[in-house]
Amino acid sequence: MANTILRLPAVKTRTGLSRSTIYLRVSEGTFPRPVSLGARAVGWLEAEIEAWLSALVQRSRKLTDENSPDALSRRASTSSGT
Repeated sequence: MANTILRLPAVKTRTGLSRSTIYLRVSEGTFPRPVSLGARAVGWLEAEIEAWLSALVQRSRKLTDENSPDALSRRASTSSGT
């Protein structure tokens, strides 16, 4: 598998994040770090961006599933002892 490099405009398009948010999350350790392409150029590995997006979707769906009406009613019935 080729290691495709994405430049910042492509990363912004794929993630929907702004430049400042991308770099903030990189500094927080919650977003893939860029790789140096030269003295003033960086890029991100496409596979790492895709993995980050997949993990984001999984976390989002898990939270959504945990807060669904069925899940809330199941929690309410188990906590009330019925």
